[in-house]
Amino acid sequence: MPKRDCLPSSRWMAAHFRTAAALALVTLLVAACASTTQRTVPNIPSAWVPPARSPAAWSMYAAISNERYPVPAVETGRVDPRYLRQIVEYRTLERPGTIIVDTPNRFLYLVLENGKALRYGIGVGREGFSWAGRARVGWKREWPTWTPPASMIAREPELEKYRQGMPPGPDNPLGARALYISQGNRDTLYRLHGTNEWWSIGQAVSSGCIRLFNQDIIDLYSRVAVDAPIVVIQDPRTVATS
Repeated sequence: MPKRDCLPSSRWMAAHFRTAAALALVTLLVAACASTTQRTVPNIPSAWVPPARSPAAWSMYAAISNERYPVPAVETGRVDPRYLRQIVEYRTLERPGTIIVDTPNRFLYLVLENGKALRYGIGVGREGFSWAGRARVGWKREWPTWTPPASMIAREPELEKYRQGMPPGPDNPLGARALYISQGNRDTLYRLHGTNEWWSIGQAVSSGCIRLFNQDIIDLYSRVAVDAPIVVIQDPRTVATS
C-alpha cells in the first residue's frame, strides 16, 4: 500500500502592490498562468529593503538545467533575505549533522561544528504544525512520487487519478527532493521537501509539511544521510542550548 504524503499547497492571491507598474506585472503573470494554475505572490513585508541581486544569491538560486527536470530560478530580489541559505551562529547541544526544524520562526538548521549552523528558510503547512519531537531521516528520494491521502481525494475527487501516486515532475507537490522522517521503524508522515512556489517560503501555507526552495532541498539532501537525527520543535525555547 503506498505511503500517504503531505498535502499540496493551495495557491496564494496577492492583495496589495505599491505601484501601478507592479500591479500590471502581476496581471501579466496571472494571465500567463491562467490556463494551468493560479499562482500569485504575497506582499513583501515593508520592514526590510530587498537586497541587491548579489552574485552569491544568483549562484545559489539560479535555474538548474542538469536535473531530471528543470528547476526554475528563485526571484531572490523578492525574498526576505532572512530566508536565503546562510551560515549563522547557532549554539546547541545537538551534535553536528543534526537537522533542527524551528517551525514558529520558519527556519531549518543543519548543525555544523564550532557553534555554527547552515540555516535554510522554510514554509510550514498545517501538517508541519501537527508534529514535534525527535526522529531520524528514514529514507530519501530524488524527484519523489506524491500520493494524496484518501481524505483529500474524498474532498477533491479530481485527484482520484493520483490515488496510486502522482509521477515526479515540476508540478509535483514534493518538488525535487524529499526527506522522509521516521521514529524507529514507524513513518511519521512528516516530510521535508522542495517546492517551486518560492513565494511560500517564510509563510504559513494552507497545507503540506515543511517545504524549502528546490535549490535548498537539493543542497540539504546532498549534506545529510539516512539516519541523520532530526529535531522538530514548535517552541524554540525547548531546544537544548549550550
